Amino acid sequence: MNLRIVAASLAVGLAAGLVAASIYEPTKPEAMSASWLEAGSSPVLGNPDAPITMIEWGDYQCTFCYRFHQSTLDDIKRDYVETGALRIIFQDFPLNGPDSVLAAHASRCAADQERFWQYHDTLYLNWGGERTGWITEQSLYGFALDASLDISEFNECMSSERHMQSTQEGYERAQQAGIDATPSFIIHDGTRAVKITGNQPPEVFVAVLEEFLAAR
Repeated sequence: MNLRIVAASLAVGLAAGLVAASIYEPTKPEAMSASWLEAGSSPVLGNPDAPITMIEWGDYQCTFCYRFHQSTLDDIKRDYVETGALRIIFQDFPLNGPDSVLAAHASRCAADQERFWQYHDTLYLNWGGERTGWITEQSLYGFALDASLDISEFNECMSSERHMQSTQEGYERAQQAGIDATPSFIIHDGTRAVKITGNQPPEVFVAVLEEFLAAR
């Protein structure tokens, strides 16, 4: 099913001015399909049958991704995920070089053990800046311990690089979907789609989500 674009009218008046959700403009026609956008993503956070989906494209070194996770995500989880209205999935978009790719690969190794979100949250909890060297094989091993992973299985996954190709393919798919910055979000209900770029204020996400809920 293809997604119909909505967006520019979903503007929120803020003290700093107007911030609007932007028109979603993929570079490939097939990227208007919800199934195409979600292919290869993380496990679902929330009710798999929730009527609204938010896809986040992120980089584990990204400053604004970190700020989103610190300032906005918990509110969205409380008000929309925990109530069953929203499901969240994460797509890797490792913009900041090999360390970001390595962290993305490690999160996929965690997903093999059904511990993706625990590892994902651990990475952001231990965020150390962009291109500062905080992501290493040793630190990723430590984060695996923190996330209660089977270390032997995690190490085998990392050494085999079994998810490197799919990580690269996901990066290329994101570009085809018109993603060029992190964090970027597409919120959809299977029919309509809205794109939000950057760590926008919570009011922007709330306005979009409430618009979708009101239209049900």
